[in-house]
Amino acid sequence: MLILHHLTAMHWAVAGALLAAITWLLLWLTNQRLGISTGFENLCSLVVSTPYLRRGEITGSHGWRLPFLGGLVLGGLLSAWLAGGWAPIWDLGRFDTAIGWGPAGKLAWMFVGGLFIGVGTRMAGGCTSGHGIFGLSNLEPASWISTLSFMSGGILTANLIYRVALAS
Repeated sequence: MLILHHLTAMHWAVAGALLAAITWLLLWLTNQRLGISTGFENLCSLVVSTPYLRRGEITGSHGWRLPFLGGLVLGGLLSAWLAGGWAPIWDLGRFDTAIGWGPAGKLAWMFVGGLFIGVGTRMAGGCTSGHGIFGLSNLEPASWISTLSFMSGGILTANLIYRVALAS
């Protein structure tokens, strides 16, 4: 069940097959890689002119990657609208109980977490969707190492935060 509106979620196998089809079609039709972090580089390249953001991988994919990112945002908005609306909440459960920061503290926590994700994404040469979906399906060794690192780091961090730092 989906958390917000108790809607029945798509079966995982159907969602996986759709992701596989999209990944395969993208590679076959455009010889491009699926990954969200490169899309953020596309967005940044629209306002920042550095050699890193002017490389061919970025400028050559504006035609499909920018509409793809827009579609992700519009798809999320459409999904929320069809489900009856969306309202942000500040309730972070055990985090609130243990730490009790207000909205500004929570935003700071999320901002710092986002910085860690961004740095890790650049160090790994891509994000979890690029490595975990695209790279693994192409049997790329770097993607196997990156995905194992992402998963191990996530499991370790979640256990440290919820079993040690927030233990009551």
